[in-house]
Amino acid sequence: MRWLLPWILAASSILQATGQTSLSMSSPVLATEEPYTRAQYCRWPCECPRSPPRCAPGVSLVTDGCDCCKTCAKQRGESCTEADTCDFHRGLYCDYSADRPRYEIGVCAQIVGVGCVLNGVRYKNGETFQPNCKYNCTCINGAVGCVPMCTNSRPPLVWCPNPKLIKMTGKCCEQWVCDDSRKIRKTSPRHISSAAYEGEEETWQKNCIMHTSPWSPCSKTCGLGISTRISNDNEQCRLLKESRLCNMRPCEVDITQHIKPGKKCLAVYRANEPMNYTISGCVSKSPYRPKYCGVCTDNRCCTPYKSKTIEVSFQCPDGTEFSWKIMWINACFCNLNCRNPNDIFADLAHYYDYSEIAN
Repeated sequence: MRWLLPWILAASSILQATGQTSLSMSSPVLATEEPYTRAQYCRWPCECPRSPPRCAPGVSLVTDGCDCCKTCAKQRGESCTEADTCDFHRGLYCDYSADRPRYEIGVCAQIVGVGCVLNGVRYKNGETFQPNCKYNCTCINGAVGCVPMCTNSRPPLVWCPNPKLIKMTGKCCEQWVCDDSRKIRKTSPRHISSAAYEGEEETWQKNCIMHTSPWSPCSKTCGLGISTRISNDNEQCRLLKESRLCNMRPCEVDITQHIKPGKKCLAVYRANEPMNYTISGCVSKSPYRPKYCGVCTDNRCCTPYKSKTIEVSFQCPDGTEFSWKIMWINACFCNLNCRNPNDIFADLAHYYDYSEIAN
């Protein structure tokens, strides 16, 4: 056996030398690896388009993750980065867990929240659904928010004798129609803008979409009040608030004494003698004989349906002069739709039953 010992020692030396060689050969490989460089999705200074993008319905327009430009938020299942942010209005966040170890590109995922139950159907948090063809809804942490899909049809205004909401063949949304068999009035009330009469129609002028809202109801039911509207009919095309004075009826006159026997309403009242408008001691330079809306002895109230705006010049005791726009009433009608003049939701009702109008 002694003669095998030199061979064993020689083999051991060869193995040790081979191991050292392999270690010495592998060391340079580790030394040549370069560190990973993250991709830069944000660039400064910011370079944004002149106009923000037009997002699809239901997609939020948000500021990007670079805090630079407006962008359409990414939706669930779409890729996201530090620049392309997820739609936080829908409870989404960017999940980078699948992009280890870089954590650069993620996927928009839903933040775990409480679901919703509507009409016996359970919906997940962040889920968008349509319970019917008229509404598009989203479940957000236990609350259901819906947007109406039928928004193009508006009820006929007061001069329509028989407004009807009918079902159109092949369409989900009902449409308002007016029975023209008995036309009562052919023109719109002057105190309502043509935009309101024709469904908020807007016109182009000097590269500007002109829009003028209807005049608001007078702030007072008797005495001098204020009526306002919004319009961009000016050289700068800026939406400005316009005001005019209004006087529905004098507070000091008992109009019920002027109602004819057998009648319950007096639609229009007019004094026998002309008068001068007065504001803070300043008197109108010309006398006027305005019309006022009357009153009823039952539950009806009288409001203007035809009016215009006039310019009245005033002169003060110290000699200074100024002018004010004032509503000039031409005709009124009396109906059961009595409302607070400061009710901002009152204009949601666009029509009245013709039987309520007093002759």
